[in-house]
Order: sequence, then structure tokens, then C-alpha cells
Amino acid sequence: LLIDWINRTLQEEHIVVKSLEEDLYDGLVLHHLLEKLGSLKLDVDKIALTEKKQRQKLSVIMEAVAKCLQLEGSQLKWSVESILTKDLLSTLHLLVAIAQHFDPSLALPPNVQVETITIEVFLVPVFVTVDDGFDELFSRAPDKLEAVKKVFLQFVNQHVGKLGLSVKDIESQFSDGVILLILIGQLEGYFLNLRNFFLTPASTTEMV
Repeated sequence: LLIDWINRTLQEEHIVVKSLEEDLYDGLVLHHLLEKLGSLKLDVDKIALTEKKQRQKLSVIMEAVAKCLQLEGSQLKWSVESILTKDLLSTLHLLVAIAQHFDPSLALPPNVQVETITIEVFLVPVFVTVDDGFDELFSRAPDKLEAVKKVFLQFVNQHVGKLGLSVKDIESQFSDGVILLILIGQLEGYFLNLRNFFLTPASTTEMV
């Protein structure tokens, strides 16, 4: 109902909303909505491309909404951060408040209930030092091994990628020593003479 209402209201602006979370978080639609419904002129750019600009834009919009609706800060069921982070419940509260104020004839269904589930994710850092050794990681936290590999891959590709190389598998692509030598050269800031080693070793001897 709210999506249809927004699209009808902003039809002349050729704005089409498909998702409340994805289409309202940056403030563009809310900006047009307030200007259309309340004849307000907000002193912000229509389009905010960076997160900093979006946060500034939403701050101005939230102040305008609170002023129009004559609401105190403690009465607000939304915030700049919750809208910016695409919190659907906050977005619904905000839109319902705007609709009831500017378009009271809109037939919003009564006694709507929203059940929310909050999921907290705890990130457990894994510290690998020379003293601890990888044996500790293998024996006590094998489930963290893939995460450690991913970090190493990102580190390696950040450096060898400058030469147009890409590492996807540590075990196979490091086994012949070529990537390792190139990585050392990149980290130490010098060019490895390709005559000093086999770039495409075909035997164990060449790898050694």
C-alpha cells in the first residue's frame, strides 16, 4: 500500500519505488515526497552519492519531518542511522507518520503488527603469531582456517595483482615457488630477474 501510494504521489517526477529498504535509504525519494506533499524546500542536493552526503541529507529530512509532525526526539521511532542502514521497521514507521499527516484519507489498515527478529553476529578474531604456530590453528580452530586463508589470499592478490596475476588456491599455486618469489619481490620493492628461476617449472628440480 505504501509503495503504491509513493508511486502515485511521485508519478509526475517519474520516480518508481520497488523496495522500501533499497529505494528510500539515501533520502532521494523522501526528499521528493516531502517537497510534493508539504510544499517544502529542503536545502540539500537532490542526489547524494556518498554515505556522508546521504547522512547529511537524511539529517535535514528528519528535522523537517519532526518539525512538520511536531514530534519530539523521544517520540521518533526512526533515526538517520536506521533509515541509512535500510531498517525496514524504521522506514515503515516513518512512512506511516508522513502518510497520516499529509494524506489522512489514505486507507491504512488498522492494528498492523510487525514481528521482528534480531540476529547478533559475534566475530571471533583469530590471531596467528610465530609463537602460536599454525599447528595450534589446525588442532584447536580448524573451522577458522578458511577465514585465515581468505585473508592471506586478499593480501597476496593485492600485491601480485599489480602484475596481472591472480591467486585463487594457496596450496596449488604456491607449491612451485613462483608466486612466492614474485610476492617477495613486490613486498621488498625490487624486480626479480626472471633468468634466476624458472617462471613455469616443469619438474621438481626446476621448482627447487
